[in-house]
Amino acid sequence: MLKMRLQRVGRKHEPSFRLVLTDSKNSTKSGRFKEILGSYDPRKTADALKSDRIKYWLSKGIAATGSVHNLLVTHKLIDAKKVNVLPKKTPIVKEAPVASATPAPAPVAEAPAPEVKEEAPLPEPVEETPVEAAPAAEEVPAEEAVPAPEATSVPAEETPARPTEDAA
Repeated sequence: MLKMRLQRVGRKHEPSFRLVLTDSKNSTKSGRFKEILGSYDPRKTADALKSDRIKYWLSKGIAATGSVHNLLVTHKLIDAKKVNVLPKKTPIVKEAPVASATPAPAPVAEAPAPEVKEEAPLPEPVEETPVEAAPAAEEVPAEEAVPAPEATSVPAEETPARPTEDAA
């Protein structure tokens, strides 16, 4: 299916476009097109459009993209309204309070309360025999506690030997 679309040909920060007739399956940057129908520079007011060729292809049923349609309406090549080509914004829905959103329920006549049946008594708890406490482990006073060796990058062979209590 053929389509009229804009193809960017300008340099960085200097946009200018070609109006081309191309297959809709071709990408916009592919460079493959059937015919050049004009040029459009948004920074200047002078546009070079081939109005006779554009009208010919429109009579053949070729579709124009939204931007091209608006460009043709601006140049009065077609009589139509402009199309909104900006993406649709979804409206922000504010959540209403639940209590005010639902109507208050109508008063309901109270039904008689059902009769409560007596439950069977629970069995008495079984007494547990106390378990003898294990003797506490002897605690080493803080003065006699030996601190854990610190990790160092020195190999074990080069570390100085610490004197033990037996040798003293």
